[in-house]
Amino acid sequence: MTRLEVYMQFERPMLEAELESIRSLIGRRSSREPVAYIEGSKEFWSQSFVVRPGILIPRPDTETLVEAALELIPIDEPIFVADIGAGSGCVGLAIATERPKVKLFSTDISPVAIKTVTENAVALGLRERVAPLTGDLMSPIPDSRTVDIVVSNPPYIPTKDIDDLAPEILDFEPMGALDGGEDGLDIYRRLIPEASNRARRAVLVEVGAGQADAVTEIFNQSGLKEIGRHKDLSGIERVISGLVSKD
Repeated sequence: MTRLEVYMQFERPMLEAELESIRSLIGRRSSREPVAYIEGSKEFWSQSFVVRPGILIPRPDTETLVEAALELIPIDEPIFVADIGAGSGCVGLAIATERPKVKLFSTDISPVAIKTVTENAVALGLRERVAPLTGDLMSPIPDSRTVDIVVSNPPYIPTKDIDDLAPEILDFEPMGALDGGEDGLDIYRRLIPEASNRARRAVLVEVGAGQADAVTEIFNQSGLKEIGRHKDLSGIERVISGLVSKD
């Protein structure tokens, strides 16, 4: 029913089948299962993305990564973007919805993620411009293929902080998309040098609160230039960007 229909039929008793459906949903939520998994979708960048168990649920803070990437992509320029550790695909696909000449590589080590990226690309009418690839970081992208910009939202929570997460996160979301190792920076140390060697234009990554200095240093060590730090709506430095040196 629509919201209006509910009010117009407020006195109608619910059927047993309807009650059973609601009991099931309430039972799942009472066990702290995230609403996004129960509904099977999550809004991101004004689009609805399929999500399921095994997929990190998109967060509003991650839209900062999309915004920072779009600043570097002219609307009418053909660009190859690589979304590394794509999960639902929300970052790369949001970029592709705004830039009609973007072609996208979406990589993830999880087959569930690659299936979900594909479904979301189809739903958004982007399938012909998206190549979902299974594998670790940038390794699935053939060396012969051009990559202009690399974007990524890696796992960045320090291992010691994992047990303090809310049950909705700790008990349901994929640990591989959350646990960033002892200091939360394990993937950055692998990805950023690799990305800086492949990308022709820029590398952008989301970071956790308080990690901007450390990740900026990895950008410096990898030879990236004009490093930027982009704040989310809460004022937290959420995204680090760097341009590839032309030397």
